[in-house]
Amino acid sequence: MHRRSMALAIAALALAPGLQAQTAFPNKPVRLIVTYPPGGTVDVAARILGTKLAQIWAQPVVIDNRAGGGGIIGAQAVLSAPADGYTLMVDASNHAQNPALKKRMPFDTLKSFAAVSLLVKVPSVLVVNPAFAAQSPKDLVAYSLAHPGRLDFASSGNGSAQHLAAELFALRTGAKMTHVAYRGGGPAMVDVMAGNVPVFFASLASSLPFIQSGKLRPLAVAGAKRSPVLPDTATFTETGISGVDVYEWNGLFAPAGTPAALVEKISKDVAAALNDREVKARLMSLGAEVIGSSPRELEQFRRAEITQWTALGQRANIALD
Repeated sequence: MHRRSMALAIAALALAPGLQAQTAFPNKPVRLIVTYPPGGTVDVAARILGTKLAQIWAQPVVIDNRAGGGGIIGAQAVLSAPADGYTLMVDASNHAQNPALKKRMPFDTLKSFAAVSLLVKVPSVLVVNPAFAAQSPKDLVAYSLAHPGRLDFASSGNGSAQHLAAELFALRTGAKMTHVAYRGGGPAMVDVMAGNVPVFFASLASSLPFIQSGKLRPLAVAGAKRSPVLPDTATFTETGISGVDVYEWNGLFAPAGTPAALVEKISKDVAAALNDREVKARLMSLGAEVIGSSPRELEQFRRAEITQWTALGQRANIALD
């Protein structure tokens, strides 16, 4: 009995440092690598979250913007870090669109990153230049069929969220539109407001100020329900068009191999941060739907996103390579 007690005591002492380290997380600054440049919606959301997490953890949360390559540069920086929870990634819709549309990827997205939490979802909104004749999505479809080859839509680039949303709309409705790709959402939106291109599937967060000022006119929100910041704008389903639910979303990921218990802890802390009244209000003012999901829910979500965009890419012949 004495030997058995000694063995149990030694085993407990061996486990103690690991348990203490897990309990103490974090005991140093945590880095959030954001795969987009400063100032955009992804960056703003990450900074709002990071500020609250720093309060919860009593440790600095450092925002590290690593933009480029549609999120791939930032993702590679995360993969080169230890899988210990101290380097995390805030990624966006490209996390699912890249593996769906690229034939060659420098890593396997599903195997390389552990899902932590779906942070926010921002619905796309179909907007037009205020002088354009169409008053509804069905008007837009009718115009495109009556004027073959004369209806252009803008996007921030080939395979972008705006491009995919428009192609999905065309697939569901039979609309005939011509893609005009820009080098970024800003230049695309400027040209729509100038009347050079009439149609744009914009992120609600980036287009909201221009909608409110009357420089853009919304026709429908591509979400499951109306947005609180655009309560008078119908969803596509309400206009009689189904299957056009398109969100630009932000998710939190860790390098694969991060201990499951640590991933769960971080996920719960993130949910607590997002549930804070002030944090939620600030994110909702951007037009975002605040989520704070479990790791399992984000895993299911990103797999469904990859499946949807892979199918659309094949049908619409969209490729990023």
